[in-house]
Amino acid sequence: MRLYVETQFQEQAQHYAAVLASRGVAVKIEIVEKLNARFLRLNPELALCVDESGLWLCANGMKMQPDWQAEIPRLKRASLKSEMIARACNLAEKPNLIDATAGLGHDTLLLATLGATVTLVERHPILFTLLEDSQQQALKDAYLAPIVSRIHLVFADSADYLKQCAVQSHYRDVVYLDPMFPQRDQNQQAIKKQAQVKKQMQLLHMLLPEDGEMDLGDQLLPLAQQIAKRVVVKRPRLAVFLNEQQPDTQWQGDACRFDAYFQLDHQTLG
Repeated sequence: MRLYVETQFQEQAQHYAAVLASRGVAVKIEIVEKLNARFLRLNPELALCVDESGLWLCANGMKMQPDWQAEIPRLKRASLKSEMIARACNLAEKPNLIDATAGLGHDTLLLATLGATVTLVERHPILFTLLEDSQQQALKDAYLAPIVSRIHLVFADSADYLKQCAVQSHYRDVVYLDPMFPQRDQNQQAIKKQAQVKKQMQLLHMLLPEDGEMDLGDQLLPLAQQIAKRVVVKRPRLAVFLNEQQPDTQWQGDACRFDAYFQLDHQTLG
C-alpha cells in the first residue's frame, strides 16, 4: 500500500507506516510535491495519504477518513426521544454495548453521546488505524473528548471477540450489528444505489473485500445472542432478516429499520 505525503508531514507518515507495519500492512512512503485534488485524480489507485488532518484513504480522486468532528452537529441535535437507535438499544439505561461492525464509527459516536459505553471492534488493520487516528483527533476537541472517552477500540475479528466473551462469561447489555454488505436483500438495486451516495462509503467498499464480509452479519447474530441481553441489527428497510431469524420487535424508519432480539431466558446476563 502506497502512502503519499508532502515533505512537511513526513515524520507523521513514518509514524503511521510503523503502526500499520505492526498490524501486518506493508506501506511504501512516497514524498510528493503537492498532495492536492489534481494529484489524487492522476493517481487513482487505492492508497493512503497524510496531511495536517491525519491519515486518509484515497482513490479515484477522493479522500476519506472517519471524520468524527463533522458529526458534531448531528450529535448536538440527538436525544433519547428523537433517535430510533436510542429506543432500539435502550440507551436510557446507559448500557455497556459492543458495536461489532465498526464501519466509520458514526453510529458508535451517537451511541456514546446518548449514554452508552461502547466497545468498537474492527478487524481490518487499515480501517482500525483510521478509526484510532480519528479517536485521537477527537480527544483534542472539547465537545467530543468526553464522548470518545467512552469508546474503547479493539483490533480483533468480531466473531473471535464475541466467542472469547462467551468463553470468559463477559456479558454485555447490548450487541449492535450493522452489516456493511447486506446479502440476499430485497430491492438490491435501490440499496446499491443508496450505497453510492456517500463518497466515504465508496472508498470503504474498495478497501474491504466483499468475500468474507458479505455473510459477516449472519455469522455474528447467534454469537451475539450468547453474550447480550439484547442484540440490535440495523437493516435497510426492505432487507431480509439477518441469519433468517425473525426479531422479537422492530423499529421502522423511512430508509432503515432496527431489528431487536431479546435473551430474557439468560438469567446469568447482567
